Amino acid sequence: MIEIENITKRFGEKIAVDRLSLTVPRGEFFAFVGPNGAGKTTTIKLIVGLMRADEGTVRICGQDIQKNAAAAKALLSHIPDQPYLYDKLTGREFLEFVARMHRIEAAQARRKIEELSDLLSLSDYLDDLAEGYSHGMKQRVVIASAIVHDPKVIVVDEPMVGLDPRSVRVVKDLLRGLSRAGATIFMSTHTLNVAEELAGRVGIIDCGRMVAVGTLDELRRASGGAKGLEESFLRLTAEEE
Repeated sequence: MIEIENITKRFGEKIAVDRLSLTVPRGEFFAFVGPNGAGKTTTIKLIVGLMRADEGTVRICGQDIQKNAAAAKALLSHIPDQPYLYDKLTGREFLEFVARMHRIEAAQARRKIEELSDLLSLSDYLDDLAEGYSHGMKQRVVIASAIVHDPKVIVVDEPMVGLDPRSVRVVKDLLRGLSRAGATIFMSTHTLNVAEELAGRVGIIDCGRMVAVGTLDELRRASGGAKGLEESFLRLTAEEE
């Protein structure tokens, strides 16, 4: 699970995240949405330990991401919006490298890599150098690397960027299946229909503050009877302007 308690992050005079608190329990698929510059990416960096909060605490399955970073990071994975691979490694070499970092036994790693390769349609390209991959191919390899160690918490930033429609469906089904199996999914996205389709709850952030959190029905009520997530989002963020 993810526990966020009153985190604040400042950049000079600008408050990027303002006293944000949230709990995402085990097995929940949570979507995090907001306008550009609302604080989504900063929040994600605070959750995964890429940035230190000025105030507040983030815990991953009870482990403080700053005080017990190694223990916390062993339990989570981060899928960024811009996939990064080592150009001079093949996809398979990169996945094997990640598996070794997580101390996965070699035979088990090979089985898991083959399973993910089949699932994400990587088999025809896995032994090619990453420098020749398209953006979508890189994204699929990064997604595979993020779940090769069966993390308890998966933090995802715009997972569908650059994917073709078939890959989008595969990734949706994969994330939904991981959530049903007990993984906590925290997904930041601008694609509201994806959030509406996948998430059990949605959090809306604007100007660094969480303006609403709830199920789709709860957000509709909070926004005065909006017809869907898009209308709820527009009403709730307009109130913050």
